[in-house]
Amino acid sequence: MKIGVLTGGGDAPGLNAVIRAVVRKCLANGHEMIGIREGWRGILENKYETLDRNSVSGILHRGGTILATSRTNVYKTEDGEAKVIKNMKDNGIDALVAIGGEDTLGVASKLAKAGVKIVGVPKTIDNDLSATDFTFGFDTAVNVATEAIDRLHTTAESHNRVIVVEVMGRHAGWIAAYAGIAGGADIILVPEIPYDINEVCDTLHKRHEGGKSFSIVVASEGAVAKKKEGEVGMILQDQKLDSFGHVRLGGIGNFLAEQIEKITGYETRSTVLGHIQRGGTPTAFDRVLGTRLGFCAAELVEENKWGYMAALKGTSVVGVQLAEATGELKTIDLQLMDVANTFFG
Repeated sequence: MKIGVLTGGGDAPGLNAVIRAVVRKCLANGHEMIGIREGWRGILENKYETLDRNSVSGILHRGGTILATSRTNVYKTEDGEAKVIKNMKDNGIDALVAIGGEDTLGVASKLAKAGVKIVGVPKTIDNDLSATDFTFGFDTAVNVATEAIDRLHTTAESHNRVIVVEVMGRHAGWIAAYAGIAGGADIILVPEIPYDINEVCDTLHKRHEGGKSFSIVVASEGAVAKKKEGEVGMILQDQKLDSFGHVRLGGIGNFLAEQIEKITGYETRSTVLGHIQRGGTPTAFDRVLGTRLGFCAAELVEENKWGYMAALKGTSVVGVQLAEATGELKTIDLQLMDVANTFFG
């Protein structure tokens, strides 16, 4: 078969490990491999390149994706589904391996129902995809955020400041929870639990009155305030929507810093980690997980398990239905926040 591989949505450390594994395993099984440039945009616009062993040599440790990516939605393009099917047929592409998050795999799930031979690989640093215990890229993002929190501890203590660290996490607070616990944060704010700014400040007051001169607050970009007069929900960069209907989040770190300093009188600063969490070398865990997921995706192709996705279940990597993975977001286990609350203040 002639198999196309694409990466969609935001980049994540470990993407190249997946591409490498899919290509190497499928080539070993006698298939021809085609790289589709820029995600779903590439198949709509016929942007392809041949992939062989040399194409994927030396990419295991590299961040980003050698195939480039975009946030293109096939189903927001006129006759998008028909174009995908036609372009695959015209270029002799028999099947697809789609590597992406909720949006990319949501498109893949719809295409599978339309008869396209397709398998998926879960990718999101937010770790919010159902049907898999962890997604590659998450571990790297947590390590980057934890290192930042470690470094901010020393400057916060030196200047007797409160520092707010804004991390990624639109609707799920996995990065904030894990990095906050690992970095010894004094308060962690996640989208799943609306916060009360006055309760946050009360906790900081108790901590400082108890002898501490500094504090670290970790907040997911999608954390929301309880609905009270003068307070807001999600903080947005602007009102523009992408092709999947998502607004651009960002700014909660600065917002919280201003509110905390105004209410408590403590000097407060904010740090926004942003795309630093996505970039650079993947951790060993993400390299291995990406490799295993890519290998499993190639096996799903060999077994003709179309409409399935590779997933981590416990210590095993298995195939699950795409519909199961994209049915709903995986939010954090609230017991994790019970653990974190023990160390607040």
